[in-house]
Amino acid sequence: MKGIILHGGHGTRLRPLTHTGPKQLLDIANKPMSQYALEDLKNAGIDDIAIIVGDVYPEKVMEYYGDGKEFRVNITYVHQDKPRGISHAIKLCKEFVGDEKFVVYLGDNVLRKNLNDYVNDFNSSNADALILLCEVDNPSSFGVAEFHNKKLIKIEEKPKNPASNLAVIGIYFLTPIIFNIIEKLKPSWRNELEIADALDMLLKGNFHVDYDIVTGWWKDTGTPEDILHANQLVLDSIGTDNEFKIDSSYETKNGVLIGKNTTISEDSIISGPCIIGHNCDIGPSVRIGPHVSIGNNSKLQNCTLENSIIMNDCEINSNVTIADSIIATGSTIKSSSKKGVKKLLLGERSQVQL
Repeated sequence: MKGIILHGGHGTRLRPLTHTGPKQLLDIANKPMSQYALEDLKNAGIDDIAIIVGDVYPEKVMEYYGDGKEFRVNITYVHQDKPRGISHAIKLCKEFVGDEKFVVYLGDNVLRKNLNDYVNDFNSSNADALILLCEVDNPSSFGVAEFHNKKLIKIEEKPKNPASNLAVIGIYFLTPIIFNIIEKLKPSWRNELEIADALDMLLKGNFHVDYDIVTGWWKDTGTPEDILHANQLVLDSIGTDNEFKIDSSYETKNGVLIGKNTTISEDSIISGPCIIGHNCDIGPSVRIGPHVSIGNNSKLQNCTLENSIIMNDCEINSNVTIADSIIATGSTIKSSSKKGVKKLLLGERSQVQL
């Protein structure tokens, strides 16, 4: 089985974070969100992977993942000139897939349960597709499954009146039959080839489409709030049986992951779960946590951080409380005599005087 990771899209809801790179490279617990997808595929025995890059700094994606050897996979890059829909992205991979079954994983999705069982079930079945469903509070924002006597009969994209609260999540198990279906698709009102339309056409053509309902949790990280929530969920796994894979160079103390060569002053207080990267200088008078991720080479002084993501090479020296915030790489927040709570969303290399 082969794997495909979609790494395109403009990430407009995440600006200014996405002005300087694709959203899938934004960190969750000090790891680009698309790396969770890659590791899921690798851990399920899929090591031949295509990454579909778009027109938002594709070179940054290729620089980070390279040929895949560092991640013990083989990576092929496929270019999609602009967002034309998931089905169009799949169509571009026809030559890569060949005659094999394959799984498509949206690079901005994070799944609690690994793929192993799904991969084994699909490989051993005669199904033409397997889709994963998850209960959501806002089904009108997703492709929604409709059933009759527990049989899947329809997939509708962003319906005004959803037939259920079961959304199709961004992981699709497919066979090469899908390429013939995609050739028959017409662009939607968004001028995109929709995956929901392709799946619905499979159903209408009496092809065998299986489904499974995801247990645990799944996050589509399309907004800053989604990213912060995913960061919480990943950090909450620290020390549990289902802990997400963490670089072995980190040291764990009371639910806090601390990187190499990081120093923390005696008067600083860290409340887990948190992760602090390598070569960081924390203190004096810093309060961190819970649910805070701090990237490598960051320097924090005289500040309080709660439920936030601070990426690499940041410097904060301010006596305010920073909460529910995402601070991108290379940003600086300088000191101020003012106190209070600030909620910030800063793009790369921002400089702020509070």
